[in-house]
Amino acid sequence: MSAQQTPSDTPSTGAPTGPAEPTPSSSGAPTAIAGTTPSSPAGRPSRSQVPLPTLRPPTEPPRRPTDSRKTNALAGRINRGGDGPCYGLVTDDGRQYALHGTGKGTFAVGTTVRVTIGPADPPAADCGPGIPATIVDISPVF
Repeated sequence: MSAQQTPSDTPSTGAPTGPAEPTPSSSGAPTAIAGTTPSSPAGRPSRSQVPLPTLRPPTEPPRRPTDSRKTNALAGRINRGGDGPCYGLVTDDGRQYALHGTGKGTFAVGTTVRVTIGPADPPAADCGPGIPATIVDISPVF
């Protein structure tokens, strides 16, 4: 406003000339200004009003297992350890493996390990009871 104008001298065009103040509701709390939309907190995008998709319940069990596991990856505890080349491994489901691997390290009995196995080389070594396999990679799990 200029110094010569007073609030009563300003023309009224029906459009607000400045920010409108919220009007109190009957409870005394401020209400939203007519013609405005609620805004999101600073830095956050506003939420869409579109409903989220919902999956229907399955009509039958899956045809294939839904949790794919590598058949050559094992985890378990060493039950015949040492500095190799033969090791014994028992998995959580109770399967016993007779593992063979030259230069794979020293593993104490009770060590939990993750092992990648390959086909057994029967003529090379008999590593005792269990499913025979060759160690491709072995590492302790901490």
